[in-house]
Amino acid sequence: MSHDHYLDNYLHDILTGVRTIAVIGASPRPQRPSHRVMHYLQRHGYRAIPVNPNACDGDILGQRCYAGLAAVPEPVDMVDVFRRSEFARAAVDDAIAAGAKVVWMQLGVRDDKAAARAEAAGLKVVMNRCPAIEIPRLGLGEPEHPR
Repeated sequence: MSHDHYLDNYLHDILTGVRTIAVIGASPRPQRPSHRVMHYLQRHGYRAIPVNPNACDGDILGQRCYAGLAAVPEPVDMVDVFRRSEFARAAVDDAIAAGAKVVWMQLGVRDDKAAARAEAAGLKVVMNRCPAIEIPRLGLGEPEHPR
């Protein structure tokens, strides 16, 4: 699959087919994009689980934060990666091990080799996109309002 362009129905099927999303790199700081996107996902009916080893001593947006994806005690449909591209491979490996169906790499995050590994393991992959942008663009929810 080419990751330079995604068909709308591919993104639509992913966003309507997942319910539980692990947000890798979720931040407790409201000004951070990962915090805003996690909040957006929650407001649109997704169960968003924060994963961040530097913030796992508390909750983020009312959800317990986990140090790693392996520590999440429930199945995860999608892994949303808010880490630099050089860390995408580890996130993909964790997503494969966790049995996720989708790896979604945020804006600016791209690793074609990691994407190929995920696809070879049967996962769908999206790179360099944001679900908080795609959800309203596809007519699945309201746009995010700046704070």
